[in-house]
Amino acid sequence: MKKIVFTSLVLLLVFACKSKETKEVDSEAPETVAPPQPVPTLEEGCYTYEGNGNKVVLEITHINETVLGNLSYALSEKDANAGTFAGELLDSVLIGKYTFMSEGTQGNTREVAFLFKDGQLIEGYGELDETGTAFKDKNALSFSSSMPLSKMDCEP
Repeated sequence: MKKIVFTSLVLLLVFACKSKETKEVDSEAPETVAPPQPVPTLEEGCYTYEGNGNKVVLEITHINETVLGNLSYALSEKDANAGTFAGELLDSVLIGKYTFMSEGTQGNTREVAFLFKDGQLIEGYGELDETGTAFKDKNALSFSSSMPLSKMDCEP
């Protein structure tokens, strides 16, 4: 009987030590961390949407404190317009003034906004002020466009 108790204690001690060693080895193993994925950044070049008879192109020509470019809309069953864009990128929202020619009239202006997300520009919409050329509340814009602009090569 003493042999059985002694053998049981020795076995229990051996298993307890092995468990401790295994735990120590596991805790010393280096953690594997996935490498960080690059975050897309707004770049100079053309961001385009083309589909369902619609075409929207924002060609960004300069990015610094001010983002400059050319913007054109050719929407199905509407008059096309084209002009210049000047704005700034704040917290992933590109907002600025679009000065364009439409129906032969030069110097039309309106405020436009785009959310830069996952490498695309998504146009924002919101209530306009009394003049109809600027957003009433830039914090209440809705970015749910069905026409996301993706980075593409500019057409010559």
